[in-house]
Amino acid sequence: MDSPCLFPTFRYRDPEAAIRWLTGTLGFTEHEVHRHEGAIVHAELALGTSILMLGQARDDDYGRMVGDRGGGRTDALYVAVPDPDALFARVSASGAKIVQELHDTSYGSREFACRDPEGNLWSFGSYWPRVRA
Repeated sequence: MDSPCLFPTFRYRDPEAAIRWLTGTLGFTEHEVHRHEGAIVHAELALGTSILMLGQARDDDYGRMVGDRGGGRTDALYVAVPDPDALFARVSASGAKIVQELHDTSYGSREFACRDPEGNLWSFGSYWPRVRA
């Protein structure tokens, strides 16, 4: 490993449904899925060269550390995409709750935001941050 990498993590009450939505709507692919006694304990989903890790929500040390805000932990993630309009159409058709309609920003990005089936906030846009060498 040459430099640090960022790997977002989520826990879902129904990780099977989350994986179906993430792959069917957002275009993730299953990289690895580990099950124990029928429950997903760890999954890695790929989107381009990025990996999202997820698993079953459970009362363990990590679950207590990140917290449960009133019946479910929610997180937010921004994803840079080449075609926000096409993705917005797929997300809208999936029935996801749109919390910010597709719009152009003052800094030149085309963006929208939605909630996944368990309430996590996903923002998508054409703004593509890059680390400069």
